[in-house]
Amino acid sequence: MLKVDPKNTETAKLHGYMLGAIAPRPIAFASTIDEDGNPNLSPFSFFNAFGSNPPIAIFSPARRVRNNTTKHTLENAKATGEVVINIVNYPIVEQMSLSSTEYGDGVNEFEKSGLTPIKSELVKPFRVKESPVQLECKVKDIIETGTEGGAGNLIVCEIVMIHINEDVLDENGSIDQQKIDLVARMGGSYYCRASGDALFEIPKPLRSLGIGVDQIPEDIRNSTVLTGNDLGRLGNVDELPDETEVNDYKLTELSDLFVDLQDDAPKLELELHKIAKELLSQGKVEEAWKTLLTFNDR
Repeated sequence: MLKVDPKNTETAKLHGYMLGAIAPRPIAFASTIDEDGNPNLSPFSFFNAFGSNPPIAIFSPARRVRNNTTKHTLENAKATGEVVINIVNYPIVEQMSLSSTEYGDGVNEFEKSGLTPIKSELVKPFRVKESPVQLECKVKDIIETGTEGGAGNLIVCEIVMIHINEDVLDENGSIDQQKIDLVARMGGSYYCRASGDALFEIPKPLRSLGIGVDQIPEDIRNSTVLTGNDLGRLGNVDELPDETEVNDYKLTELSDLFVDLQDDAPKLELELHKIAKELLSQGKVEEAWKTLLTFNDR
């Protein structure tokens, strides 16, 4: 493997490695104002949520690598102690990207990007009307991680008001991950879109404790068909089907396969693993387990 020693790697190259590997990253589309009331709008992908009681979000306008200067967003946050974090989805991703152009002091990125500023309720910076979720924030702290180019400036924000476009809610009033159509930052000029086939669900680990991969029979653990993800899903059950269930499943669902391959055990095992893999892809974990265990029950 390539070894990268941060102390012996130029900052720009290290920056590229980090952004390419630590991804996808959500985007904080930060709206601030300066002390004279001039608006500023700029995106930052060093961003995430860090608590819900109180609700905390942190983003970092890093010092510029090329000349070690700081960004207007940081200066404004220090001066006013307020920011709005607008969430970026696919319908505004190009306008968001345009706003990242480093315009000079006094240039209004709302106007340059064609996005609509609307008044906030509890803070002075404007919200982005087109954003599906807007977080009004008070700055609790700013943590400077260094003084050289590339150093971060963690703006710790307490969310004091949330605005959600009702068009992205489901019938239960929760945010629908397909409807909100979020985007995230990757390395270089790449982004990814979190919708459609890019979204998938993984059942959360059982409260009753799954058996774990270490308790899966060795012949299944060493399968040439099943992946680590498949084994992880198999390990997230609290108990295995009993012998009666396995035998009944074999007689009702797999009898033809056993008859056809009764004299070819290696091929039978391979086919059973293929069937189990397909069942796992459909979320049918119990059926997958029954299929796998029929081999030892033959």
